[in-house]
Amino acid sequence: MGSEIFGVIAPHPPIMLEQVGGHRTSVTIASIESMAEAAGMLVDFNPDTVVIMSPHSPAISDAFAIETADALTGSLAQFGAPDAEFSYAGDVDLALQILGRFEEAGLPALDRAAARDLATGTLDHGVLVPMSFLDPDSRWPLVVLSLSYLPLDVHWTAGVEIAAAARDLGRRIAFVASGDCSHRLTPDAPGGFSPVGRVLDEKIVEAIADSDLERLVHIDSELIDHGGECGLRSFITLGGAVGDDARARVLSYEGPWGVGYLTAVVNEPTPDEGTKHGMPGLPEHEIVTLARRTIDSYVRDGKLIDANPFDDPNLPPRAGAFVTLHREGQLRGCIGTIAPVYDTLAEEVVRNAIQAATADPRFPRLGEDELADLDIGVDVLHVPEPCTLDDLDPKNYGVIVTSAGKRGLLLPDLDGVDDSQTQVAIASRKAGIQPGESIAVERFKVDRYA
Repeated sequence: MGSEIFGVIAPHPPIMLEQVGGHRTSVTIASIESMAEAAGMLVDFNPDTVVIMSPHSPAISDAFAIETADALTGSLAQFGAPDAEFSYAGDVDLALQILGRFEEAGLPALDRAAARDLATGTLDHGVLVPMSFLDPDSRWPLVVLSLSYLPLDVHWTAGVEIAAAARDLGRRIAFVASGDCSHRLTPDAPGGFSPVGRVLDEKIVEAIADSDLERLVHIDSELIDHGGECGLRSFITLGGAVGDDARARVLSYEGPWGVGYLTAVVNEPTPDEGTKHGMPGLPEHEIVTLARRTIDSYVRDGKLIDANPFDDPNLPPRAGAFVTLHREGQLRGCIGTIAPVYDTLAEEVVRNAIQAATADPRFPRLGEDELADLDIGVDVLHVPEPCTLDDLDPKNYGVIVTSAGKRGLLLPDLDGVDDSQTQVAIASRKAGIQPGESIAVERFKVDRYA
């Protein structure tokens, strides 16, 4: 039986969207890929309603504002993308039930439709950015809430009452906690620099990675004030909604432009264990064992092991190969070669395993304490072939996109990448290829080992 509530912690910078950021979106590729993964989970969960809390929805400081309109619309015109328009149905019954629950619990709340200055029916970018990734086709109705500046523990209680309201109506809901972390990570950050910005973000990420969202309620108030976040109250409200036994997983954290962007999921729907990292109880393939021995030796002792050629007739003597690392279900490194660079496939794997463990720019070097629970996968690439967009199939083929010397690759069968448009867009962003540039496309198959 699946959880009654699936949660997503979602960043909301408009610049993440191609319509706004253009080629600059490549700086947030970790967040973009994580949101694509979360979108796939949302499809699997298939809620009746998505409840979303946004720090940028019209609000007042001492009460929660709840949207009860039956039609919700918004655009990103103020960010230079007038064609980026969205509309969703509102779940009026659930919104009113939440209002009633808040009243019974003594939580200050008001109906946005009853407040002239709160622009009822209008969606802000704190809603539009996450939902454009999670539900671009307006598949599910929304309930939109603004946070307040009441105490943090009041937001936890609000989450509890939201979950109770959903149970009252038999609603299966997903809760999207929209918000960014510190806006003060670097001297050129929009909120100015504060040395505690990084400290605050570390505490937030650690609490969520430990599945202890209630710990967020107890973060020191001075740290919060000086850290300059905008999402903490949304995250805490999600914590109250999912309860103390939540299972959380951080998908990515990055800090471009001096702002911390965190993507995480809570109570993800029954994952397909084994297709990416091997079936429990089965022995590792020798190519994966080679990658593991390589990483263990290099991280512990700085030594490069011998790369003796494989005897397996199913493995080619030479090929491009990618080595992918995961810990606790989270990506920890991925480096590879499109075409063979070394004399043997074994040497290709050895070199790329070291790079994945020590040189992926998205992650710090792997530490000795991370070796014991490291999941390793190796993809051996077939020779790419030119193709058209119509020839792509993201479940069976990877893609290589090339334009004016820039080249981006995306492996096949990735969570959340369900159509060729998404696949090509992500590969293009990784290469810094701007929308509208002329591209050449190749596809390739892989043999995946775990």
